Amino acid sequence: MSIHRAALALGGNMGDVASAFVAAFEALEAGGRLRVVARSNVWRTPPWGKTDQPDFLNMCVLVETQLSPRDLLALCLNVETDAGRVRLERWGPRLIDIDVLAYDDVRWDDEALTLPHPRMSERAFVLAPLAEIAPDWMIDGARVDALAAVVDSAGMQVDEAASALVSG
Repeated sequence: MSIHRAALALGGNMGDVASAFVAAFEALEAGGRLRVVARSNVWRTPPWGKTDQPDFLNMCVLVETQLSPRDLLALCLNVETDAGRVRLERWGPRLIDIDVLAYDDVRWDDEALTLPHPRMSERAFVLAPLAEIAPDWMIDGARVDALAAVVDSAGMQVDEAASALVSG
């Protein structure tokens, strides 16, 4: 089986989010068809989209996997559900969210999954952590670190305690 490289974004703003991230890594790796190979710092970020809620913790990971893009998405959604995620409102509060950002250089667009993630180049809470671990990854012809340098990151900061907990 071929090994593929994918980038995932994790976020949450309810409960012990950093511990939820650690549990998510264990759950993602449990089947043996995915391995987390790089972890960014955890960033504390203001809410985006729906702003009347607590700050989020966000981070990115690089994984190596034998899963297809759709199977990777299914695994991420299962990990969210098993962690107690209930989707009540778009951009609303959540314990954990796991998004597939990119998968090799694959372009994918169907009803469930678009790769690369269609709004990632607008979101500092994705680009700042991703630039730490994959600065040269190309998204729509631009390097991640170049995209991160021009997006508004006001109010974002590395959460040292959470970063230490998830560093593995």
